[in-house]
Amino acid sequence: MRRESWRNRAGFALAAIGSAVGLASIVRFPYLVADHGGAAFIFVYLLSLFIIGIPILISEVTLGRATQKNCYAAIANTGKEPFWKGAGAWVLLTALLVSAFYSALSGWICGYLVEALFNRLQSLHTSELATVHFKELLGSPLWGLSYHFVFLTLSVGLVYAGLRQGIERGCKILMPILFVTLLILVIKGLSLDNSSSALEYLFKPDWSLITPSAILMALGQSFFTLSLGQGTMITYGSYLPKNSPYMGSCVAVALSVVLVSILSAIAVFTIVFSAGIQPEGGLGLMFQTLPVVFSNMVGGHILAMSFFLLVALAALTSEISALEPVIAYLVDERGWPRKKAALATGAMAFMIGVPCALSTSLLSDWTLGGKNILELFDLVATTILVPIGGLLGVLLVAWRWGFNFAFKDIASENGSFTKRQAIYYYLKICLKYLAPALILIIFISNLSLFQQ
Repeated sequence: MRRESWRNRAGFALAAIGSAVGLASIVRFPYLVADHGGAAFIFVYLLSLFIIGIPILISEVTLGRATQKNCYAAIANTGKEPFWKGAGAWVLLTALLVSAFYSALSGWICGYLVEALFNRLQSLHTSELATVHFKELLGSPLWGLSYHFVFLTLSVGLVYAGLRQGIERGCKILMPILFVTLLILVIKGLSLDNSSSALEYLFKPDWSLITPSAILMALGQSFFTLSLGQGTMITYGSYLPKNSPYMGSCVAVALSVVLVSILSAIAVFTIVFSAGIQPEGGLGLMFQTLPVVFSNMVGGHILAMSFFLLVALAALTSEISALEPVIAYLVDERGWPRKKAALATGAMAFMIGVPCALSTSLLSDWTLGGKNILELFDLVATTILVPIGGLLGVLLVAWRWGFNFAFKDIASENGSFTKRQAIYYYLKICLKYLAPALILIIFISNLSLFQQ
């Protein structure tokens, strides 16, 4: 059976951008910028992308394109030892677990999009009302399970249709809608009162806030926003024809993530500042603060729909990329038809995600260290599974396969750009030394959070 491939580089680039632009870019990044020095944090984040994000992204895509195999086989066959089979299985398991808890969380976003569509958020004029409404929805087992199922069904529908007809075509439609929606929110936000104060709050550099903790957060953000360490970029790279250049596409992915992250920060905080509300981070910002702001604005109904559509689209394109490594494994290694593999992967993700979807209702008493099941899944994935997966991948490419062999593959189809010695030494220093060391530091620092 002939393996699927991208129709063109634009299809690969849009799918990779769709994977990278997710909740971390739209929800987490704005608060990190505001809380850790504004423009100073953005500078550290850009430096982190340059040192760790882009080199590892290139290495994962290179591994996939060179082997033309799913992430498990790419790692196992390149490593050629039993240890690397275990590493491949680790990355594959990471992708499955991420797709499960991400779907449960994204189901909430689908639910709030429906709430906005039916104008049910317009009565939430105070933070108390918004908090009560949020808790009532999360306390309903049917609500959590239903939207987990709906979101996963939409995601599986895209991967079920195939690489070109599903993922590629879907991203070519969804990503422009996402960017247009984001631009509308930015333009509206900049037209509101106090927008200049919001921009100053966001982008005035405060170097005193660049602490070791802030640097670690910037490093982690540069790693997680590019969907590294979970097999996605290896799998997407494997669908590139062997003679297809991709360095430019990898840089475009990173730049797109930066653009969306910064525009999201502008949109969110200009809207929040217009209401004179002190912004908070994380899910509280999305599900409690913003609904209050929208309910007190002229045209808030339209803005609420636009915002939750934006976040839902970002979540959807990220979810399909989390499902794809497992689907590719079942197709390549087990010989399953794509449709069967897509349905099976969706079923596994749904079943694993059920406890996460019920973690705020029927299973709310099941906690560990004060964290519910969904929070524990998120914590384990982001502090252990993904960093170790990324570390294993970069060690495989730079040391087991060998950087020089990997770079020959990178240079073979990427033109004169890679013939510059500076590019060779940049990638060599980053992949062999800086990236492994920094991932290890991120992992160790994250373990302290896990222990807490």
